[in-house]
Amino acid sequence: MKNLNELAGRALDMALKAGADSADVLVADGQTLSIEVRAGELEHADRSEGLDVGLRVLVGARQASMSVSDTSDNALREMAARAVAMAQEAPDDPYAGLADPASLAQNWNTEALELADTADHPNPAGLKQLALEAEAAALAVDGITQSQGAGAGMSDTHIWLAATNGFSGGYRKTTTSVSCVAISGEGLSMERDYAGEARAFQSDLPPASEIGTLAGERAVARSGATKPKTGTYPVLFDERISSSLIGHLLAAMNGAAISRGSSFLKDKLGQKILPIGLSVVEDPARPRAAGSRPFDGEGLPVQKRAWIEDGVLVEWIMDLATARKLGRSSTGNAGRGMSSPPSPSVGNVALTEGSKTKEQLLSDMGTGLWVTSMIGSTINPNTGDYSRGISGFWVENGEVKGPVNEATIAGNLLDFMMRIVPANDARPHLSRVVPSLLVEGLTIAGD
Repeated sequence: MKNLNELAGRALDMALKAGADSADVLVADGQTLSIEVRAGELEHADRSEGLDVGLRVLVGARQASMSVSDTSDNALREMAARAVAMAQEAPDDPYAGLADPASLAQNWNTEALELADTADHPNPAGLKQLALEAEAAALAVDGITQSQGAGAGMSDTHIWLAATNGFSGGYRKTTTSVSCVAISGEGLSMERDYAGEARAFQSDLPPASEIGTLAGERAVARSGATKPKTGTYPVLFDERISSSLIGHLLAAMNGAAISRGSSFLKDKLGQKILPIGLSVVEDPARPRAAGSRPFDGEGLPVQKRAWIEDGVLVEWIMDLATARKLGRSSTGNAGRGMSSPPSPSVGNVALTEGSKTKEQLLSDMGTGLWVTSMIGSTINPNTGDYSRGISGFWVENGEVKGPVNEATIAGNLLDFMMRIVPANDARPHLSRVVPSLLVEGLTIAGD
């Protein structure tokens, strides 16, 4: 981390010497390793290592960003000169600028976040064994005819952010993952499904055999799928995919969309958009969670906050620039890419859970659709009109009757999100902790 700090400092010095009034820099030093197997044999192995430097310079009210992977003085000097030249030709942006030094994050505790595994990295042989175990378990499920493959991977990234306003800090993140895709049936009757898990600490991963078995069971359960009935029915969004609904709300709450006026929530601040009793809360300090971080992409402190509280939308998701456009204060939600300026982003989010199990909600729904997979997406950001291709299971009188596919569900997010009923089956280790969601009265286009 000391080397990244020094590298960031060199880049900032060269930006100032090239004519920048201020600048910030993101440095990422990472390695990834992935192994894929199929039919018991190694199919693909990939390893990458890289160090990238992303520089943003500001010249007056103009800004530009560039990135390089060459960390020599000549490369950094050339990057800084080109970035300044680009900024001089860019249009004025009165909202661009670094954070006030008095508002910068201080005294964060990276160790408490437990973002990086303290054990040795899994080696290629170990990852291959995990993938083989997952695939073998899937193939052992009665009704599975073949595997589309299984994989295991790891990543380890050191991140450092520094700016001419005095901010400088970094942290390390690791991830280990296992996944499997299984196929049931033959010919035109083939169905496939998957299972996968990822954790910051490898020791937190469930056994690879469990992941493979789950993929196999899911694929077999889809055998013999038919089209569901066309009509208006209750729909239960399985926990596997329910977070996408909250994701649509978060996208509509993004300050960038609000400032452009291109959001169906632009006039909803302070109004109810979810049922009473439901809140959407971000917690960037959850240990071992993928969305945790000690500070945001502009060096500002992060904090636990409710975006939706007791059903009411209480704040937009903002970085500094969007907050200035909206006449508000940054919420500490800047994300940062290597070749782009900061933009609003959100990490760990949880929706209030309900008191009933998924099975109880299935029983309550009577006749309708239990959705376990979605494809495609048609979302009108201005109106909230929603349409997705789906597959899942048909339910009659509260009992699952069989798998369905080749159908579409449609509705309006502003309308049907006011009718969601959450189950209590959210997985707490995920970055998006969202349970299964029952929604009354969605349009299903099927047979």
